[in-house]
Amino acid sequence: MSQLLSLSRAARLVGVSRTALQKKIKEGELPSFDGTVSPEELLRVYPQTQFEDDSEYDRITTIKERSFGKRVFERALPDKEVLAARIADLSKQVAEVDARIKRYDELLQKLSDKLGEAASQHGQEVKAALEDFRDWLSRQMDEELLEIGTPNPLVARDSVLRVMAAHVRIQPSGHEFFQEGHDTLLEAALRSGVALDYGCSNGNCGRCKARVVSGQVKKVRHHDFLISDTEKTQGYVLMCSNTAVSDVDIDAPVAGGVQDIPFQQIEAKVKSVEALGPDHMLVHLQTPRTHRMRFLAGQAATLEISKSIFSTLPIASCPCDDRNLHFHVRRQAGNVFSDYVYDKLKHGDTVKLEGPQGEFILAEKADRPLIFIAFDDGFAPLKSLIEHAMALETGNLIHLYWIASSLDDLYLPNIGRAWSDALDEFRFTPLVVGMALGSLHERQDERLHHVLQGVVNDHPDLLESDIYLAGPETVATLAERYFLAQGLPKTRLFVGVTG
Repeated sequence: MSQLLSLSRAARLVGVSRTALQKKIKEGELPSFDGTVSPEELLRVYPQTQFEDDSEYDRITTIKERSFGKRVFERALPDKEVLAARIADLSKQVAEVDARIKRYDELLQKLSDKLGEAASQHGQEVKAALEDFRDWLSRQMDEELLEIGTPNPLVARDSVLRVMAAHVRIQPSGHEFFQEGHDTLLEAALRSGVALDYGCSNGNCGRCKARVVSGQVKKVRHHDFLISDTEKTQGYVLMCSNTAVSDVDIDAPVAGGVQDIPFQQIEAKVKSVEALGPDHMLVHLQTPRTHRMRFLAGQAATLEISKSIFSTLPIASCPCDDRNLHFHVRRQAGNVFSDYVYDKLKHGDTVKLEGPQGEFILAEKADRPLIFIAFDDGFAPLKSLIEHAMALETGNLIHLYWIASSLDDLYLPNIGRAWSDALDEFRFTPLVVGMALGSLHERQDERLHHVLQGVVNDHPDLLESDIYLAGPETVATLAERYFLAQGLPKTRLFVGVTG
């Protein structure tokens, strides 16, 4: 049997999610061995897998590059020394396999010779039986040699993947990701949605110190933080300064909730101020390289332009790019903060950030379908949650409903369509209801219920889903009551209030 594959590596090879493989295993279609699968069984279950290109990989990467509003991912080769080490490791594995095959071949030949000797020493009946067995063994060896000429394409593809990317597992949380290009372990983890503990990300504070349990890493960046000789012997390294050479297991803390994210005060610069429509503005802030904003998807931060001009807004970007933060600002005549953003804020200005705040975050361990319902400006925190879910590559069905008061309140429809076009498990439904969702009156409640009933009709398995609602308090509260009345457990309903 070929070398067994981890579920993460197997999923990448055939272009599906870990969740899809786990479903196949649960249903008995794909045999597993202690959380691994064989290339032969994988190819049997996915015989139509394309081996000529990496279309699925490219598709997901395109979404991350274009839709997340973050810098383009480095698709370059690893550092030359890392690449050389990986090729050397792979060559060693090939040499070991060749040596093992040679030993098996020699053993089989000795067995055949022994059978010949035994046949000459026994009576005619036993001799005939041994000769038959020897002939059968010879035929089996010849057939195996013929099969060697058509190797499993997944094995060949896996060999390339092992050179291009190292598989990293975090203990004890169980998170997994691939480290590619020139990324450090910390950068690769953050891009994959893993909320590791860190501080400066520049080798000074030591908060990203972790222990390498198995595998090989390489220091690629200088750091001033001193790791004691004892800790070095125990395998401790800084994740912001090291990259994975081989597949590695690392013992490192991962944030399990908002209580694990420290309160921060940061001075950020305005990178751009861009109109999203007549009544919404995108404010793109960039933090210093050595002082980034740690947050969980769905959380908010307070932006302070001066002591008297500030506002608390949801972060509308993914924590996988913690240096570039997006905020959606609605035009509100007479609101001091809004007026300043629209009339005076410009590239290069300094904005003080405080946060993060809020407990409207993703329940990462759930493997249920995800339904996101944004009411007007509620799209901002949901955008962060959705991008985080994509970074995790859970494979869960995601359906985004954006219910807007007017067409102008549907200020970023193209991003939802882009997600839907690129991802098989993503659905996008924009709805314009023609009434002010922030101040509903009694007769309009029935219209809202009619809209929400459409969500229920779309999902017969609604009670098996997680629902995330975000928007003005009035409409968010009404929607929460509606879904609870449908029998949805409160533990599967998450509500974020904006405005």
